[in-house]
Amino acid sequence: MHLFLPDTDATEALGQALARTRPAVAVVHLRGDLGAGKSTVARALLRALGVAGAIRSPTYTLVERYPVEGGEAWHLDLYRIGDAGELEFLGLDEGAAVLWLVEWPERGGAALPPADLQVDLSVEGNGRAARLVAASPQGQQWLERVATEGELTASSLQSD
Repeated sequence: MHLFLPDTDATEALGQALARTRPAVAVVHLRGDLGAGKSTVARALLRALGVAGAIRSPTYTLVERYPVEGGEAWHLDLYRIGDAGELEFLGLDEGAAVLWLVEWPERGGAALPPADLQVDLSVEGNGRAARLVAASPQGQQWLERVATEGELTASSLQSD
């Protein structure tokens, strides 16, 4: 699925749509250059799942954990790690995350669970381009729910 996100509201709408249609347990890899909108999508998704209060960027902490229905959502930003081995010190295997939102997943390698959904973001003109790719059967079902939800075809988003 390819989308053009003309502004921040549209980028947030994508995160909200992913929250409304998400499976009970999911792993999302958010890919793109600095400023592409990865954190904006993650924050909007978490807010739509009912996370109240501050939603901090995990740029320096590497992981932020938030209570959501069914367990915890983990938002990771791996930009600052030098080696995937550094992840073993984060305690990622000791919890029951029902949602993983991973920025810069290529830096985590095999230390991360495989993605269900990959969201590739890039700056395009004054907006952003988003490409959503299913990486598992569950991810494919998720994408189908997003596509049929209808809100992503609203005027705030443009699909090709």
